[in-house]
Amino acid sequence: MQLSRDVSAANFIRAWEPGRVRVGDRWLAGNLIVSTDRIVENWTTIEPAALSVADLAPALELEPVIIVIGTGTEQLLPDVELMAAVGARSVGLEIMSTPAACRTFNVLLQEQRRVVAALFNP
Repeated sequence: MQLSRDVSAANFIRAWEPGRVRVGDRWLAGNLIVSTDRIVENWTTIEPAALSVADLAPALELEPVIIVIGTGTEQLLPDVELMAAVGARSVGLEIMSTPAACRTFNVLLQEQRRVVAALFNP
C-alpha cells in the first residue's frame, strides 16, 4: 500500500478576485504569504517592483523549495538581484500575475512540494 502525506488540511487557494483571496473558507484581503499550513496576513505594503530579499524573509523562513510571487493583475518582473539572491539560497522563484500564482500554488501543493505563495492583491 502506498502512503502519501495528507494534504486535505492544506491551505488551498479556492478563489481570487481583485483585492482578496479565498484560502480554505476564509476571504483574506491585502498582500499575504500562504504556505501549506501558515498564512501571513498584511505581509508588505511595498509595490512588487520594489521587492527585496528582506521583504521575502517571512516566506524564506518557511523553508520552501519554491516561492511563487503573484504581482497583481499583471506580471511585473522584479530586480535581477532579487532573483539571484533567492536562487543562491537554493530556492526556486517564479513570478507571475496573482491569479496565475494562485493556480500554480495549488498545483505544486497537490504535488506535495514545499511551496510558498507571496501574493500582491491590489
